[in-house]
This record gives sequence, C-alpha cells and structure tokens, in this order.
Amino acid sequence: MAGLRVFITGASSGIGAALAAHYAHGGATLGLLARRLDKLEAVAAGLPGRHFLYVADVTDAPAVIAAAEDFMQGGVPDIVIANAGISVGTLTEHAEDFPAFAKVFQTNVLGLFATFQPFIGPMSRQGRGTLAGIASVAGIRGLPGAGAYSASKAAAISYLESLRVELRSRGIRVTTVCPGYIETPMTAVNDYAMPFILPAGEAARRIARVIAKGRSYAVLPWQMAIVAKLMRLLPNSVYDRLFANKGRKPRGLDL
Repeated sequence: MAGLRVFITGASSGIGAALAAHYAHGGATLGLLARRLDKLEAVAAGLPGRHFLYVADVTDAPAVIAAAEDFMQGGVPDIVIANAGISVGTLTEHAEDFPAFAKVFQTNVLGLFATFQPFIGPMSRQGRGTLAGIASVAGIRGLPGAGAYSASKAAAISYLESLRVELRSRGIRVTTVCPGYIETPMTAVNDYAMPFILPAGEAARRIARVIAKGRSYAVLPWQMAIVAKLMRLLPNSVYDRLFANKGRKPRGLDL
C-alpha cells in the first residue's frame, strides 16, 4: 500500500475511520472527507503520515468537487472509496418521515455520484484507478422499518453495476461492497440481534482486500454472503413471514 493515494468519504467514524487507519498504516496518502471537523481531526491525529482533510457533506456536489480537485493536485488517486452513508428507521405512514427518507437517498445514492464524478475524467486519462462503493446487505431485500435505507442501498448496488460496465473499457475498476452488520455508531442504536457482526477494523481489512483483488462485488463476512444468497431465493410468502416481526431501527434519529 505504500505510495497509494486513497480518497475516502465518511471518514470521521465507523468503517470510514477504520479504512483510513488501515491504509495510513500501510503507507498510503489519504484524502479524508466528512461532515464533522472535530471528529475528522481526531481520526487524523491517530494516523501516521501526512494526510488531507476536507469538511463537506457528500450531498453538496460543489464542495466534494473542490475537495477532489485539491487532493488531485498531488496526483490522481489510485482508489476512491464512497463510504459516506446514513441509516434511520422510516415508516411511510408518517408524513413527518419524508425529510429523513429524502436525506437517506441524497446521501446514500446521490452521494455516490458526487463522490465519483470528479475523479472519472482524470482516471480515464491515465487509464487506471478503482472506485469502490460501500452498499449493504440491506439492499438485497427490503427490510421492514428500513424502507429508506434498504431502497437506497438497492439503488446503490444497481448504480455501481451500471458504472462498472460504463467504465470497463477505460481501465477503471468499480467495486461494490455489501457489508453485513459492522460495529459502528450506525449499528450501536440497534436493539435487536445482529448476527455475524464484525469489528470495524476487521471489516476495513476485508474491504481493502476485496479492493486490492479487483473484485467487482463482495458481501462480507462470508457467513452473511450465504445469508444474502438464501434471501434472494426465498419466495415472497416465506420471506414476508420470516421478516414481518423482525427488529427495526429507531425512527427520528438526528441525521
């Protein structure tokens, strides 16, 4: 990893912070983008090497472009990881949940576009580079009480596939990563069982390995990959009975 240039969004906590630590300790130079300066600085303070910090929301495309252009003054990154994402319980029956639903989509779907767009031209000109998007197992089938999150991650999976095919002839790899449960602030609010949950550091190590191998799609951990395949095969009648009463993420979290 020494000599790599890596740009990571959502880098102030959770998977993003763990990815930053993984790549920094491998000798990479990082561009780290997040909404919260204090948390971003705290992450950077624990990293070896000199890195570049950018405070922006991925829903603010001009701000992300400015950050990307600044980071590319030192060279086009080898890897761009669109990790920024939010999750909140939503119920369609409640009109007041519409802003949360919209914010989840803006961040988890449009944020991918905003993150990748500034880098595609420069990567195309040099004929190489990797764009990695962090989706979720939750995007494989709709989960009750998580309509916004499941739908946004399903959209992310399809978007990343489209992008992968579009960029194939340019030498740019696109990797879709679908984690299961990871120990992050996002899952800390869940009061239900989370099978096969991984520490963020271990998840980062596995994600980096998937990217390094050039894989187009991966679900992790491997146990959750098996669950994902079974979920795809379940008839609707069986799936509905199994998941109708499963635990749900709390509504009304501060986004």
